[in-house]
Amino acid sequence: MKLTPVGIDIAKSVFQLHYIDAETGEIVNKPIKRARFLEHFANREPSLIGMEACGGAQHWARELTKMGHQVKLMPAEFVKAFNIRNKNDAADARAIWLAVQQPGKAVAIKTETQQAVLALHRMRQQLVKFRTMQMNSLRGLLTEYGEVMARSRTALDRAIPAVLARVADRLPAVLIDTLREQWTGLTKLDEQIAVIERRLRQWMQEDKAVKAIAEIPGVGVLTATAVVATMGDAKSFRSAREFAAWIGLVPKQLGSGGKVTLLGINAATPTCARC
Repeated sequence: MKLTPVGIDIAKSVFQLHYIDAETGEIVNKPIKRARFLEHFANREPSLIGMEACGGAQHWARELTKMGHQVKLMPAEFVKAFNIRNKNDAADARAIWLAVQQPGKAVAIKTETQQAVLALHRMRQQLVKFRTMQMNSLRGLLTEYGEVMARSRTALDRAIPAVLARVADRLPAVLIDTLREQWTGLTKLDEQIAVIERRLRQWMQEDKAVKAIAEIPGVGVLTATAVVATMGDAKSFRSAREFAAWIGLVPKQLGSGGKVTLLGINAATPTCARC
């Protein structure tokens, strides 16, 4: 059965729909309230629904799939190529409608468990980033008073007690106390990061796929859990090579006149992470 393509631009309270009515041939581009979104698709024939892989898209994709619709999540940069004029909800929905009909590997639809694991990874990444910022801030503030310390965490922990003791006689006590509190706060961040990693290891012991990937030499708990949670259904990939290309582990290319130059690999923003 041929599925009717539908482009949906999701938002906080109002979603924009774009499709062509199969019976009348009318071009439909209309807003619909978030509260009535699923109700609108509950009684429709199975459709090919396209959405950008943005906040909330995974939830709506799971709900629409339960209703029998086929959902294709696409990276925003892929959809952007089909919006050639002004950017508004109606134009975005039309661009998504055009993009969903094009060939290309979609962003995987995750289960709630897989998405929960990715949420743990994101929270851990945020804590690690904040810890690094905190360390750099301490080093930078003390540099203003002539106290220079090495970059590593070990060097910071080794040097800062003596540094604070040296500057205690010439700096206000309120500053010394605050610097000491910020330093001891790093330990709390360490504990929060360790708790998340412990929970990821627990999930690794319960999931057969994660355990299998973790047995590969050089692959630890973070890589194994992130890979399984990111790929969604592994059966959607024909080979490991295809998965590597989809996730972004391929060199960039520059080509002209039949000559192709391969550049380095930049997986900072892989396709799968845009969900």
